[in-house]
Amino acid sequence: QVQLVESGGGLVQAGGSLRLSCAASGSIFSINNMGWYRQAPGKQRELVAAITTGGNTNYHDSVKGRFTISRDNAKNTVYLQMNSLKPEDTAVYYCNADVPSRWGQYRYWGQGTQVTVSS
Repeated sequence: QVQLVESGGGLVQAGGSLRLSCAASGSIFSINNMGWYRQAPGKQRELVAAITTGGNTNYHDSVKGRFTISRDNAKNTVYLQMNSLKPEDTAVYYCNADVPSRWGQYRYWGQGTQVTVSS
């Protein structure tokens, strides 16, 4: 079993910064892609950023140039540095990790952390 624990959410004023962390633990030999999704009230969950084992990244157009995803493979941890935050970034942020096993690959999710940006 694999657990993802997120931290770093909170309330911040527009233009401010937050750093989210997500640590994976449990029966892990390796992790393939890791990423962050978000879900605002009344909206579908959307991909914010993703990163491969080798460090290749992709971002939602709305966060390019403001958010940076990174990972520490030795610690099985993924980070999301969020700068120049806007009220429209307000959402619950979820991390994910794609973990391979003998039966295939399974996507695990964190419990979610609230990010609120005030105007």
